[in-house]
Amino acid sequence: MNLLDKLNWRYATKVFDPSRKVSENDLYFIKEAIRLSVSSYGLQMYKVLIIENQEIRKELRKASWDQPQITDASHLFIFCNYTKDHDQLVDKYIQLVTETQMTANIQGLKKYGESIKNSIANMNSTEQKSWTEKQTYLALNNLIVACADRQIDACPMEGFNKNEYNRILGLDEMGLNASVIATVGFRSISDKSQDRKKVRKPINELFLSA
Repeated sequence: MNLLDKLNWRYATKVFDPSRKVSENDLYFIKEAIRLSVSSYGLQMYKVLIIENQEIRKELRKASWDQPQITDASHLFIFCNYTKDHDQLVDKYIQLVTETQMTANIQGLKKYGESIKNSIANMNSTEQKSWTEKQTYLALNNLIVACADRQIDACPMEGFNKNEYNRILGLDEMGLNASVIATVGFRSISDKSQDRKKVRKPINELFLSA
């Protein structure tokens, strides 16, 4: 199967087979795909929690309108944007660039870091929240494509109470906010959604050329 075949194969899985688990090798592949996601400035201002503990997931299911994917999937991925200490995160990023690329232009990188800080400072709190949350969706897309590549099922989800997730997982104390989630595993044969033909706009309606 080529990539387009795999993207046609995937769908937002509603019913998972709880007896099937994602292998460690495939889990690593998904993590690496997320790690390599595009991100504004390359900052990756988010953390990704991977929840396997069933007791925690039972609590989270209550905060997700009792959707069964939360407990039945192999893994629950929670993409969390940072809500504070943005300057420190920029400093860490500049340090990582310095170490990874072994650049001699340290002063130039520091100036670049300051310009990023200024850009963030010029946003109000609502704009900062919107910006950092958007970054998690870019990472989520890499998860979806990586899962499709390995023919692993996934369901991206916004249907959950963010405040409850933050409370249950203690995210506020860590300066994090649950932005978007995805359940990952393998479809159940009883999931009728898998038999529905994929509905998407045709190319000539979706795209405009200039």
